[in-house]
Amino acid sequence: MQDKILVIGSSGQIGTELVEELRKIKGIENVVASDIKEPQIAQNGPFEQLDVLNKEQLLSVVKKHNTNQIYLLAALLSATAEKHPEFGWELNMNSLFNVLNLAKEGIIQKVYWPSSIAVFGPTTPKQHTPQHTIMEPTTVYGISKLAGERWCEYYHNKYNVDVRSLRYPGLIGYKSLPGGGTTDYAVDIFHQALKNKAYTCFLDENRTLPMMYMPDAIRATISLMEAPAEQIKIRSSYNLAGISFSPKEIASEIEKNIPDFKISYAPDERDLIAQSWPESIDDTEAREHWGWKNEYDLSKMAQDMILNLSKQK
Repeated sequence: MQDKILVIGSSGQIGTELVEELRKIKGIENVVASDIKEPQIAQNGPFEQLDVLNKEQLLSVVKKHNTNQIYLLAALLSATAEKHPEFGWELNMNSLFNVLNLAKEGIIQKVYWPSSIAVFGPTTPKQHTPQHTIMEPTTVYGISKLAGERWCEYYHNKYNVDVRSLRYPGLIGYKSLPGGGTTDYAVDIFHQALKNKAYTCFLDENRTLPMMYMPDAIRATISLMEAPAEQIKIRSSYNLAGISFSPKEIASEIEKNIPDFKISYAPDERDLIAQSWPESIDDTEAREHWGWKNEYDLSKMAQDMILNLSKQK
């Protein structure tokens, strides 16, 4: 059967690049982009304006396009959700229920839903955080993602829903602007370095966090979804690792490419969020179960970001 994919939240940091890559693989007409707002950039394929919290509207779009797979990317991210906790919970939870219930009823066959390193908390081991460990998140975003993981596993065990998930580290890409996440400094720093040769960071200079370059994240997402069901042995969410670095380390890497770049530090409430997260991730299960392997290190990523953003200026 031909895959017919609906990507919900397609205008965000992940969605922008995921839609592009899926259309290369599956064909433009077989990948429908959707978001609550009209896209800022012209679409080269089908687009639906969609509020995922509206169950009737969601069902109508799914039926219209004969959708059999949904990638649910709509979410209120960490820093934004702290300002709007009730809406953060409502959007992050009810969007998942609406999609899981479509799969439970057999209307769609496969679901992708991203989790995050935000599911971990200050009591989690910070180095090489294992797949199964203490999880006591202290943010609205983290709480909703941890609850979502449990519901994904529940729907798989109880209703045999084929739902798959990755715990994304901080994601860095050049095709979209930062979107309100705590790790978004690692995107903004490149924009500011090229534009102003300076950046004021809202994290402590030594605040090491797990990160990943977007091409690796997109490849991991599609690899997970394309893997045979019997290889997917974890139905909550897989740990996923790429690169771990601090603001000081990424600034040093940028200086190699932009010698007059200067960074300063003014830690704010986002640094408190980051303090509760791991510094590095152990993703042994993802590597063993379905063959995950990252391709980018810090140096290769920084060079590629600067090269591609320079072309946009």
